[in-house]
Amino acid sequence: HSAVPQLPGQATPTGRLARGPGPCPEPVRVAHGPYDRQWLLPDHRVLDAARPELWRVADDHQIHLLESAPATDGPAFSALLPDGHSPAGRPGRIRPLYRRPGGLEPNLAPGLLDHLSERLGRAVSAEDFLAWTAAAAEPSRAGLTVPLTASPERWQEGIALGRRALWLHTHGARCAPTPGERLRMPGGRRPYVRAALSPGAGLPSRLEHDAAEETLHVGDGRIAPVPVAAWEFRVGGVRVLESWFADRTGPAGPGTLLALRPAAWPSEWTSELLELITVLALLAELRPARARLTADARLDPGGLRRAGVLPPPAAACRPASVLCHQEEGPEGQFALL
Repeated sequence: HSAVPQLPGQATPTGRLARGPGPCPEPVRVAHGPYDRQWLLPDHRVLDAARPELWRVADDHQIHLLESAPATDGPAFSALLPDGHSPAGRPGRIRPLYRRPGGLEPNLAPGLLDHLSERLGRAVSAEDFLAWTAAAAEPSRAGLTVPLTASPERWQEGIALGRRALWLHTHGARCAPTPGERLRMPGGRRPYVRAALSPGAGLPSRLEHDAAEETLHVGDGRIAPVPVAAWEFRVGGVRVLESWFADRTGPAGPGTLLALRPAAWPSEWTSELLELITVLALLAELRPARARLTADARLDPGGLRRAGVLPPPAAACRPASVLCHQEEGPEGQFALL
């Protein structure tokens, strides 16, 4: 029965839902936690904590960094708008790369990119810095830290490694090595369905992994090969594959939206599961290179302070004022700017 403003960039009604005649808005794809993707109705009237400041800057240029709590794992990244869910049940932080639509105004300390460009002897873009973050970020008790190298050669190595990580995290939406390249394991290592995942009615009730056979059992179905590294891939101590499976097949209370899920396993879920296994396996393969990268000479943080980069001004830590959307307020009103 509440009246709320329109979500930025979405042409949905703002009248009270109880009086709304419909139709339902078209669902949009969002990041449901670090490694899941689900569908969302982009209607502010049915969302809890919609975060309009993130909707304002969501476009084909944006990449979000997802920091889980506690920060025991490296960051995840998403080209899709994150919904704030965490498999461990503790909300983390969402950091968009750009403060304005169109890839404008990097969400970084002012002067940082110029300082790095001068120290490394080459131009450093916002996407370069995010790629370095994907390769070098380390969890700590205070949150994620990003050590900066003083070596131009190591920087280039980290950028290449990080761009591959961003390509995998975003399911191929950003930083593709070549245009249109698909996410695939090498030949002979690609996971395939060896036994149908939905031979009968109903949803499978178990998900188990046979390490010796590299086989994932989904009810009576089987997928192989699934490396141990993909099965053991965790966020906040929770296995990503188990969390993904539980979100689709776990207990659903009567009268809840979760209870409206499919009664049988759809083929789309099989495709999504195969892609997720591929992403996790390929990300796990990057870990040794990431470990070698971070064990190198580092820039002194004191240099950033002397250059005036740190601490960043308070204004740079707040969402930018984005006025490119004509946003309808509650009951069809328009906001006064």
